[in-house]
Amino acid sequence: MTKWEYLTAPILTHAAKQILDNFGADGWELVQVAPGMNPENLVGYFKRPLEA
Repeated sequence: MTKWEYLTAPILTHAAKQILDNFGADGWELVQVAPGMNPENLVGYFKRPLEA
């Protein structure tokens, strides 16, 4: 059975692609995006498999 680790991180709308590409390069999969504290910020929820 796969075990997961999770991460929440702010995503600035003006740099969203770069931020998401960086997390993806580190093995994080975007699960959900939710509104942040203001319209320029979003919150990303990520997961990746735990390394054994």
